[in-house]
Amino acid sequence: MHFISQDLENYIEQHSEKEPELLAALNKETYQKVLLPRMLSGHFQGRVLSMLSKLIRPVNILEIGTYTGYSALCLCEGIQENGTIHTIDIKEELVDFQRKHFNKSPWGNQIVQHLGEALDIIPTLDLKFDLVFIDADKENYINYFELIVPKMKKGGIILSDNVLWSGKVLEPLQPNDMSTKIILEYNQLLKNDPRVETVLLPIRDGLTVSRVL
Repeated sequence: MHFISQDLENYIEQHSEKEPELLAALNKETYQKVLLPRMLSGHFQGRVLSMLSKLIRPVNILEIGTYTGYSALCLCEGIQENGTIHTIDIKEELVDFQRKHFNKSPWGNQIVQHLGEALDIIPTLDLKFDLVFIDADKENYINYFELIVPKMKKGGIILSDNVLWSGKVLEPLQPNDMSTKIILEYNQLLKNDPRVETVLLPIRDGLTVSRVL
């Protein structure tokens, strides 16, 4: 769903930083070879992730939902030299695809891939995170958040993708639509939880920025 016109989206991209060549190639190959390529963060949101990471200058990053690795590489653009990004996904068939592009980047040895259920993997990570990006199954957003908050550094940032959920957050809730139900509950949680301060940005399908207090 487009919340603004395609022409305006094109204008925004044209007046934002250019998509790096490595990411443009990854974008193209994702559309050529992988199912559901619209899951890719893409040029504009990727530049937003890059800018936020550069402002935060994180040492430890956690990403829940690697897909083909586009957003991980964007987040790496602000990582410190001694930093590490841990990225989690359940799709075994994408691991080699991700690694191929990770190794073409300057951050290949700073990217740790985890294959499996994030709910099982997150508790095993004995780290404090500066930056987290949640972009996985919507039904577990609240569960991910509750696992993540205790592992955040004070002032750390949690980014949550797809929080407008193609505009379904404004439509009558269907009884069997668990994803929309959880997104609505999650958005309300971020608004009311005293552990974070939050702003919801109408970027692409909705991106929430939550700062841990």
